[in-house]
Amino acid sequence: MDWYPLWNSLRIAAISTVVIFFVGIFAAYYIAKLPRLVKGVLDVLLTLPLVLPPTVVGYLLLRVFGPKRVIGAWVLETFGVKMVMTWWSAIFATVVVIFPLMYRTVRGAFESFDETLAYSGQTLGLSNTYIFWRIRMPYCRQGVLAGTVLAFARALGEYGATSMIAGYTPGKTATISTTVYQLWQTNNDALAMKWVLVNIAISAVVLLAVNMLERRDFLTDASKARRARK
Repeated sequence: MDWYPLWNSLRIAAISTVVIFFVGIFAAYYIAKLPRLVKGVLDVLLTLPLVLPPTVVGYLLLRVFGPKRVIGAWVLETFGVKMVMTWWSAIFATVVVIFPLMYRTVRGAFESFDETLAYSGQTLGLSNTYIFWRIRMPYCRQGVLAGTVLAFARALGEYGATSMIAGYTPGKTATISTTVYQLWQTNNDALAMKWVLVNIAISAVVLLAVNMLERRDFLTDASKARRARK
């Protein structure tokens, strides 16, 4: 059994999750402060990949990064690098698809943040950077964690956009999802089921780890509350 699809899926999902972790937090933090009309327009644009069919997202990416398109042709001509049909081109598709999950979840967490905590920190002379990382982020950690895990799990199972921009080449661009489809196409149901079970097992472990972390946070908060009442 060739384990390349597992390795490739994990690295694509991991890199994509790291990218949207910072980009999603940045977008959620600053967009939440914008006027309602501007925020509404940006919400529609940034959340659109969540409701579009993944194949449509992949098609649009091909229109941008294809070797005969402006950006794709320029990169190919300047650096000799093809931006489609490589393992890392799947990262473009995955980032676009999972970004709305991170953005919407984190923005909801930021909007529930008690701003009086930030104002109190400012009166004590704390910098905005310190307040953000040491007060706001710990307060919103469950939302950030949920968004990150959902994004990783979605990235691990991404198929539509990935198959269009990266294709399926064994040992080069194959992921778990594209491998399952190809095995099904060739009537190799036994091996396809093995990959399905691998994907389910990884997703279950990730979700179990998150539940354990959330339980630990809940017990820690409850313990602090009891000590505060004494």
